[in-house]
Amino acid sequence: MGSIVDDHIQSEDEVVLREMTDENDDSPIEQVRLTVPTTDDPSQPCLTFRCWVMGCVFCVALAFVNQFFGFRTNQLSISSVCIQIVALPIGRWMAKVLPKKTIKVPLTNWSFSLNPGPFNVKEHALITIFAGSGAGGVYAIGILTIVKAFYHRSIDFFAAFLLTQTTQLLGYGWAGIFRKFLVDSPFMWWPGSLIQVSLFSRALNEEEKRPKGGVSRFQFFLIVLACSFAYYIVPNFFFPAISSLSLICWIWKKSVVAQQFGSGHKGVGVGSIGIDWVVATSWLGSPIAAPPFVLFNILAGFIILVYIVMPVAYWTNLYDARTYEFFSSHLFEKSGKKYDLDRVLDEKTFSLNVANYENYSKIYMSIFFASAYGLGFATLAATISHVFLFQGARYMWKLWRQATSKAKEKVLDVHGRIMKTNYREVPHWWFYLILVVVTALSIFACEGFGGQLQLPYWGIFLAMGMAFFFTLPIGVIAATTNQQPGLNIITEMVIGYILPGKPLANVAFKTYGYISMTQAHSFLADFKLGQYMKIPPRSMFAAQLVGTLIANLTYFGTAWWLLESVPNICQADLLPEGSPWTCPGDDVFYSASIIWGVVGPKRMFGPGSVYSSLNYYFLIGLMLPLTVWIFSRIFPDKKWIPLINFPVILGATGIMPPAKAVNFNTWLVVGFIVNYWVFKRNKRWWGRYAYVLSAAMDAGTGFMGVVTFFALNNDNLYSINWWGGDANDYCPLASCPTIAGAYAPEGCPAIH
Repeated sequence: MGSIVDDHIQSEDEVVLREMTDENDDSPIEQVRLTVPTTDDPSQPCLTFRCWVMGCVFCVALAFVNQFFGFRTNQLSISSVCIQIVALPIGRWMAKVLPKKTIKVPLTNWSFSLNPGPFNVKEHALITIFAGSGAGGVYAIGILTIVKAFYHRSIDFFAAFLLTQTTQLLGYGWAGIFRKFLVDSPFMWWPGSLIQVSLFSRALNEEEKRPKGGVSRFQFFLIVLACSFAYYIVPNFFFPAISSLSLICWIWKKSVVAQQFGSGHKGVGVGSIGIDWVVATSWLGSPIAAPPFVLFNILAGFIILVYIVMPVAYWTNLYDARTYEFFSSHLFEKSGKKYDLDRVLDEKTFSLNVANYENYSKIYMSIFFASAYGLGFATLAATISHVFLFQGARYMWKLWRQATSKAKEKVLDVHGRIMKTNYREVPHWWFYLILVVVTALSIFACEGFGGQLQLPYWGIFLAMGMAFFFTLPIGVIAATTNQQPGLNIITEMVIGYILPGKPLANVAFKTYGYISMTQAHSFLADFKLGQYMKIPPRSMFAAQLVGTLIANLTYFGTAWWLLESVPNICQADLLPEGSPWTCPGDDVFYSASIIWGVVGPKRMFGPGSVYSSLNYYFLIGLMLPLTVWIFSRIFPDKKWIPLINFPVILGATGIMPPAKAVNFNTWLVVGFIVNYWVFKRNKRWWGRYAYVLSAAMDAGTGFMGVVTFFALNNDNLYSINWWGGDANDYCPLASCPTIAGAYAPEGCPAIH
């Protein structure tokens, strides 16, 4: 029977490579050894009729639901873990009912069977990866939203369509170039993939005998899923207040200072905690996927930067911080009122009216928002410095030689050897062809259609150059720590200096640079998951590519339809009372387009500006890893010193806002309990159940979130009016200014 994707290698090569696997050397990473099977059955089919049908249907469903509800006040996001659970019974049902009939594709030698046999784990994994393309979102939709809903301007349908497609697909080129470094190397282990592997291989598809006095992984998964499902209605509907318990605010109800320290939403969050899995995972991912050294790095960064540096900066009135909210992503004028963009934006040219800007007010930010930009500067510089010092030029050269050498000379673990033995690689020219075609379409999207996107062709090449430069060093961080610094701030700054006053050029450049790198890392993480699951690389490539195209089409079509059909969408002041179409997720994106695009980095961060000193963060970020490297050389016997990772320390807390202190507190508590205390005391239990626990918690909360939304919360039809029915943390004074003369919102005490 013919196959559209030729996965298996020729028999002659197979003999040579199988001799290489006789060493059977396992992974050098302990978590991988505890989780990933070292066996493979190459006869299992992957890209079956069942896979295509379920993958396409689930991909469309996830993309539509996530985009549709992404514009609403009560957002609903369904993860691929939910599809992972649903796909198993449906796949087994299809294996029972579909006829075992072979279908020949007309005018070709290709044929396929409607039912090639029992539903297998590789199909299951590939369906989830396929459908997962619809769960991640399309960043460029944010451009479409701010243009039509916030700036109230039109954009050509085909220009917007090409923008969403090309920004998501450009990353395939970088994935093809760097997959030898970031996938084949056994030290690039992508910790987040192990949760999926544990669920696929151990809990759902493995026939496991229940240990005496215990439960199997599948039984454990069902128990945790049921408990998580049953419990999540409490924080999601009946008692939302337990999502952020701030004890200090309950004790000092009239103290602004106490509430700034105690609030988990609008302050430092001392003692604040959430009894809610979603609170722990919403910004930093699963804490169970984070290695212990990452937990310690994030804890150190959080304590130093949030508990110490931020209060000191605020109370010394750095950047006039006490005039504004302590924690906010909004923009302010000098007096503390919200910034009125209409007073400085020239609607005819869609650029900054310099005279009006100079006669009105400079833009000011909360101390947390300003520091987030500084930390973004430091994180990028620290990433380059850290990778250069600790991986080093010699290490990179060694990786390059291994990646380009003969198969027998490559350093592979058992999983890499099995893949080289049984399956054909994806040819490099497949990736390069996509890179060339997408680059051409990107230039057309920006230069065509009357130049609506404001970005010239050379901007595409500059964005691509930045993505190419950062994909490897940031990929090394992501593949070893499960934390990924972003390129959004540096891309905004670069194009903001080159093309000031052009908001669309700024966000388009940011998306081509930042998202193409992010997409590359997403593809590479999937390839690593495919290596762990022993999925043929060509099947993986086909599923990723088709899934990305389908997801892009669905996200774009849904967003365009809503933006065209819902009156006053995203305009909270003009919407009817109780309307859900408030677009809460686009506020930060819109604010960033003003800072970097309309006003520009020269006026925000250049010489003589309010925030010019934030540029020193570049130097700080560059030097911090150097200090660690020096101490690691002075004290080579102290093995913990090289584990100090400043890209992680700086990058994690740099997402505040929109992430809040309560998210960090809850994430750290769960992480240390499971990944440090349990890992040290009962490694056997951890190896069997830890990643299954994470997946079951995700699935349970995801399913209950869907049920609660449609049954109870949709359009706010039902609510419970009591003090615990509010999701805020009862710290209203945390947003009040603390200096005389500042604009004070209603409810704030008078300042003398």
